[in-house]
Amino acid sequence: MSVFALFQNYYQNKLKLAIIGQSLFGQEVYSNLRKQGHKVVGVFTVPDKDGKADPLAAAAEKDGTPVFKFPRWRLKGKPIPEVVEAYKAVGAELNVMPFCSQFIPMNVIDDPKHGSIIYHPSILPLHRGASAINWTLIHGDKKAGFTVFWADDGLDTGPILLQRECAVEPNDTVDALYNRFLFPEGIKAMVESVQLIADGKAPRVPQTEEGASYEGIQKKSNSKVNLAQPAKAIHDWIRGHDKVPGAWTVVDGQSVTLYGSSMLGGSAPAGQPLEIEGASQPALVTKNGLVLYGSDGKALLVKNLQFEDGKMIPASKYFSSGESSSVELTDDEKKMAEEIRNIWKGILSNVPAIEDATDFFKCGAASMDVVRLVEEVKQKCAGVQLQSEDVYMATTFQDFIQMFVRKLRGEDQEEELLIDYATKEVNNMTVKMPNQCFINGRFEDAENGKVYDTINPTDGSVICKVSYASVGDVDRAVAAAKEAFESGPWGRMNPRDRGSLLYKLADLMEEHQEELATIESMDSGAVYTLALKTHVGMSIQTFRYFAGWCDKIQGKTIPINQARPNRNLTFTRREPLGVCAIIIPWNYPLMMLAWKSAACLAAGNTLVLKPAQVTPLTALKFAELTVKAGIPKGVVNILPGSGGMVGQRLSDHPDIRKLGFTGSTPIGKQIMKSCALSNLKKVSLELGGKSPLIIFADCDMDKAVRMGMSSVYFNKGENCIAAGRLFVEESVHDDFISRVLEELKKMKIGDPLDRSTDHGPQNHKAHLDKLLEYCEVGLKEGATLVYGGKQVDRPGYFMEPTVFTNVEDHMFLAKEESFGPVMVVSKFKDGDVDGVLRRANDTEYGLASGVFTRDINKAMYVSERLDAGTVFVNTYNKTDVASPFGGFKQSGFGKDLGEDALMEYLKTKAVTVEY
Repeated sequence: MSVFALFQNYYQNKLKLAIIGQSLFGQEVYSNLRKQGHKVVGVFTVPDKDGKADPLAAAAEKDGTPVFKFPRWRLKGKPIPEVVEAYKAVGAELNVMPFCSQFIPMNVIDDPKHGSIIYHPSILPLHRGASAINWTLIHGDKKAGFTVFWADDGLDTGPILLQRECAVEPNDTVDALYNRFLFPEGIKAMVESVQLIADGKAPRVPQTEEGASYEGIQKKSNSKVNLAQPAKAIHDWIRGHDKVPGAWTVVDGQSVTLYGSSMLGGSAPAGQPLEIEGASQPALVTKNGLVLYGSDGKALLVKNLQFEDGKMIPASKYFSSGESSSVELTDDEKKMAEEIRNIWKGILSNVPAIEDATDFFKCGAASMDVVRLVEEVKQKCAGVQLQSEDVYMATTFQDFIQMFVRKLRGEDQEEELLIDYATKEVNNMTVKMPNQCFINGRFEDAENGKVYDTINPTDGSVICKVSYASVGDVDRAVAAAKEAFESGPWGRMNPRDRGSLLYKLADLMEEHQEELATIESMDSGAVYTLALKTHVGMSIQTFRYFAGWCDKIQGKTIPINQARPNRNLTFTRREPLGVCAIIIPWNYPLMMLAWKSAACLAAGNTLVLKPAQVTPLTALKFAELTVKAGIPKGVVNILPGSGGMVGQRLSDHPDIRKLGFTGSTPIGKQIMKSCALSNLKKVSLELGGKSPLIIFADCDMDKAVRMGMSSVYFNKGENCIAAGRLFVEESVHDDFISRVLEELKKMKIGDPLDRSTDHGPQNHKAHLDKLLEYCEVGLKEGATLVYGGKQVDRPGYFMEPTVFTNVEDHMFLAKEESFGPVMVVSKFKDGDVDGVLRRANDTEYGLASGVFTRDINKAMYVSERLDAGTVFVNTYNKTDVASPFGGFKQSGFGKDLGEDALMEYLKTKAVTVEY
């Protein structure tokens, strides 16, 4: 915000407000009104529940705002005098009611000078009363919205001050609609309404009764779904009750609640019939979920089911859960079970009898006993696939037998990974590209059904359509990652076994390296040979490096003062953080994924990763390889989509404990703010740079030219550590430029899949346009354009390699990063080492830097004083998986690669034992 805007905002008309309400929505309205300069003279909210204050109360108490927690305002229909008196004492000029579950007396509503305004989540007069969002979906409304209205003595009938509306997406749920529009836009609208009142510009538009409707609160008792109606009506009923109170039906005599409905396009997949009470035809339990048919013959898909005991399962697992989770044994299987009981008895010799509830480990079994049990059972039952991990997952005798019988029958086979590939015949191979969200070990469409085009920058053609993840998809992915961390095998896995899986993943990446490099080249414009060696090659190295760290994460013992006469042992543990979010850029799509996710997984965390919107394809191919490697479901989740939606929700999500981001500094600041405000999640940021490269006259000029060009033009200049500014000593400046121009004329620009191409297209159209604008600014400011500066005259997003000289310190080119193939060159006087150092460090960035000189003393002097996370001496772009990478100042903090990166994804716990 500009200084003028702040000045203007400060002197707007302001009011004394009473906030009456509750919830996070109320808290946000309260906080934003205070930011706008209004004085909140009192907050009236609900009493603490289980010793915990409502979010609105907590925020107000922290600010020192008077807070009143009345259990009720009325008694037997009449206002409570002492409550009304306490309210009037604050002297409010306006009551603001963002969300209020209590009945407020009219003598409170009408008391302030400006009366009271209320937020209601529907387009009044439609859906007056409670559960308005639910009814918007239940009725299949095309539009949703909210109303800010003046309170009167009716029920949601007061004059309208302001309304906003949005389209209802085909698969919106209550949560999706609220999170996408009603919550964020509602907060803005409440703040805007208060200012309109303060400025005397607030309208009072009487509500019409035409089209008015009133519906009551939806309860579980009246939310049974009528299956004898069209599929769209069934879908609307289910999503209108998702998550509360939940639409239900009757299956096999018990009520089953339905969640996660979406309309099914095309024919239904094969499945097992399931009779459902009142349905026009049997449902189908398929690999994708439960298919229900409407009276019109159309179908919808339900993803999750909840039984009367509260247990929730994927609908696809209906026939392998609930009452069928306990398999009925045949006579032969019963005999086998008794033989296994004897094996247990032989191992647990201290136990008088092996009962169904006998727990293998609680009876004293150790790891060698697990191996013995597995091997004895395999010897007795040839052909059964049994592993040590199976014993840890089924520790009681009954559970072990159930697991064993399923394996014997082949019922425990992992569900086949279904992938709707986009395929292309390119680069002498068939490239198979997953293009859906990857959540909980499955590829699936975005919750809202949206897709977008990912573009080949070589010619501007569409490669394929990709799922456009929603806020609801983020929530599901985080829930899957949380469950995988807290309850799945990943969290209990031996670190060495975890390392084995990561080694296997690296092997699979190597096996598919040509396909990965081809996808990377098509999607990002990277020259194929570079994609093969660096984008993919370094990704493989990164996973192998961190796989080796899995069983080497150690704490330490610490000598402390003893509390005599007792003795103490203090030690530390390095523990994973939990669910981590990773947001990566578009310049090295696979490599940036590897740099962050390999360390994250090696530390034992689970993750939700958002690839750049313009380059999602190698991340989704990587997801496929994680399944083949045996990484358990939920450990890795990939969500293509927008940063504004997916990235923001990841930053805000309360169940995420760490967020790693690579991208621009402004977005990094916003992410850091969101992470702090949400749940103070740990953050590491690799942000923008303007890396200086100093070339002294005493350098190896051939090497300086070669490396200097690489420092700028490597990966088309789309390189985090690219040399954003070259300082060349005056006596060799002209020779250096002459040699660079000579080499540039030899550079081949063209199809990145052509093995002889040196320079491919820029990543996407918007970035090319930004680079052209960057060059125009340089010319206007007086820098000398000696080469390039234009778009190449051919299809695609190709930019000529560019050289600017005579760039002065005050110029835009000297201060701002191009992130493209633009060499920015400035002279410095011969021998002026300290002067060029001051100029090199005169930037808010500090990602990388470099120096070329044959003088080792000068090299060491300069490297010590360059204020950057990485300093290259007589080389450039030389990164290695074992060396930490990260910046200083506004280039961010935290490290990728090396042991330091591992520490970004661990927490230290101190344990003190007295003995």
